[in-house]
Parts: sequence; C-alpha cells; structure tokens
Amino acid sequence: MMAVRAETSRSLAGKAALVTGAARRLGRAAALALGAAGVHIVIHDHQTLHGDCEHVCEELGKLGVNSWIVTADFEDPSDYATLIERSLGVSGRLDILINNASIFVPDTIQDAGFTSAVRHLQINAWAPLVISRDFSRLAKSGKIINVLDSRVSGYDWRHFSYILSKLALRLVTEMTAIEFAPDISVNAVAPGLILPPPGKDIGYLEGLAKTVPLNRHGGTRDITDAMLFLLQSDFITGQIIYADGGRHLMEYDDGPHTDR
Repeated sequence: MMAVRAETSRSLAGKAALVTGAARRLGRAAALALGAAGVHIVIHDHQTLHGDCEHVCEELGKLGVNSWIVTADFEDPSDYATLIERSLGVSGRLDILINNASIFVPDTIQDAGFTSAVRHLQINAWAPLVISRDFSRLAKSGKIINVLDSRVSGYDWRHFSYILSKLALRLVTEMTAIEFAPDISVNAVAPGLILPPPGKDIGYLEGLAKTVPLNRHGGTRDITDAMLFLLQSDFITGQIIYADGGRHLMEYDDGPHTDR
C-alpha cells in the first residue's frame, strides 16, 4: 500500500487541479487528498463566507502545496463561463478538473417544478459541461473527474430533480470522454453512503448499512482513493467507479412511498 501511495505522489506532484465545491464535505476531502499527493489546488466555492475556503487553504499550506480561491455562482452562466480562465490566471496551469459542486434539494415526481428541475440541471450538469469544455480548450490536456451518485443506476424517489441532473452528468461524462480524447480523459466516481445529508448525523448512515452488500457505510477516503486511482491511470476513460460497497447492485428501494 505504501509503495502505491508513493508512486501516486510522484505521478501527481507539481500538477494543479481545480476542485469545484472544495470548501466543504467531499470537495474539501478531494482537495486535501490531492494536496497530500503534491497537487496545487484551485479552491472553488460559490462564495467565500464563513472562512471555509481559507481553512482549506491553511490545511493545504501545511501539506506544502500552493492554493488559490476562486468564486463562481453556478446559477449565473456569465460567472462560471470564466471559471477556467480565472483559475489558469491564478495558478498558471491546470492538469486536473474535479467537478464536485452540486445541490441536493428534495422533491418528488408529484411535486417537482420546472424551476427546481432547471436549477438542479444547471448547477449539477450544465455548469460542469461548460467548465469541462473550457478546460479541454484552454488546458488542452489533462484529466476530468465528475462526481455522480451511486443511484444513477436506479432511482431516488425523494430527490427527483437531483437524480435527473446526475443522470445528465453521467451522459456528459460518457460523451465528453469521446469528444475530448485523446488528450483529456473523463471519468466519474459515484459515491454511495459516505456522508450524511445536511441535517442528518452518522446514525442516518448506520441505519442504512443493511442496504449495502458490505454491510457498512463508507468514508471520504473511499472516494478520494478512487479519484487518485483514476488520476494516475493513463488508459482509463469514460468509466464510472461506484464507491458504494456494492449498493448499486441491489434493489434497495421499494418505490416512491418508501420511507428513507
């Protein structure tokens, strides 16, 4: 294991990555994991309130890598249309793009509205597409990883607009893998039970462990290890790694009225 990690560090050290939504949760974990591998990080957030971005910068500094903060509101096309250009402006280079930022607002087929669906699609799928296109045009070579959700293999009855947007991002992943080849690889990681949703605690995940073949929930390390694997590979593109303990293989939901 140590030899693999050392090789990862050698292959990634000195590169630069833009991580969207890097101030909190999985985005923060991704930024720190890449930083530990020697990657300089452009930290994106939609705003710089509460000092979250600054805290990530401090932690990256302790790892011996450089970091910069850029903001872009993914509900404002004119804002995210310049994100790659501005990121290159501060970092000087970009080798990696992690499309992580997303929203997760509950709705069902019965109560989903057009506004909610479009908002999810813009933030979770369209903005990543625009950013990826700009990355391919301006960075010219490198690796893109999109963060999906293990339920793209099934359904999420309580988050219709959200799962619709993640299904769209899966399609973006597959089509851009062809479009951007051979100089840019595009892959995805689909997390399962990793972090409790906002407002829930770890007990929420523990209560759902029975729905996972491995009979437990995962952690952010499971996701970042998958990302590092994809980033050190030079012959994988268009793939999705389901980091979910096998949950996507099971019928874990009984339909729209299941209490989850």
